Amino acid sequence: MILTIVLFVSAYLMGSIPTAVWYAGYFHNIDIRQHGSKNAGATNSLRVLGKKAGIIVLIVDAFKGLIPVLVAKYFGLPDTTSFLIGLIAIIGHLLPIFSGFKGGKGVATSLGVIIAVSPLGALISLAAFILVVIISGYVSLGSLLAALVFVIYFLLGSPDFYMSAIAFGVFVLLVFTHRANIKRLMEGSENKFSRKKSN
Repeated sequence: MILTIVLFVSAYLMGSIPTAVWYAGYFHNIDIRQHGSKNAGATNSLRVLGKKAGIIVLIVDAFKGLIPVLVAKYFGLPDTTSFLIGLIAIIGHLLPIFSGFKGGKGVATSLGVIIAVSPLGALISLAAFILVVIISGYVSLGSLLAALVFVIYFLLGSPDFYMSAIAFGVFVLLVFTHRANIKRLMEGSENKFSRKKSN
């Protein structure tokens, strides 16, 4: 029980690391939350700061979700508990204690979690994301549909109701963080993917 509590707390703290905020502040002397879409995530870092920043933020944010789940698995915790620990890491990213509880939208951290939970499911979801972005140009739409694909993957391929429910919880979180994007998509005013040309 104590180990489980420690892992839950550690997952939140790791998720709370504001990668985009710290990177932009240290290397570019700006608050990324005041530029571009004002989101403290990899996509906005890519658009505002360039490819190098986007890749670094993406990788670090993904590891914020990957590591807590892998550690939980290493200690032999049940799959559902490990997945819940990953969910807490995502919440940490959304509500980071280290940057005033104002975080990103959780896509990269969610990717890290689902890679640790189910590499095959993550691969299928990533393929869906890439396909949607290539076809539509909308990163937000690709992110949401990729999360939905992961839910469907569990519903069709896993008899575990609780794992499917947690996957749906991740999807709901992403829908919530992308509610403004969803509104713009419905209005036809969502910006398509573009990035800053310089690094």
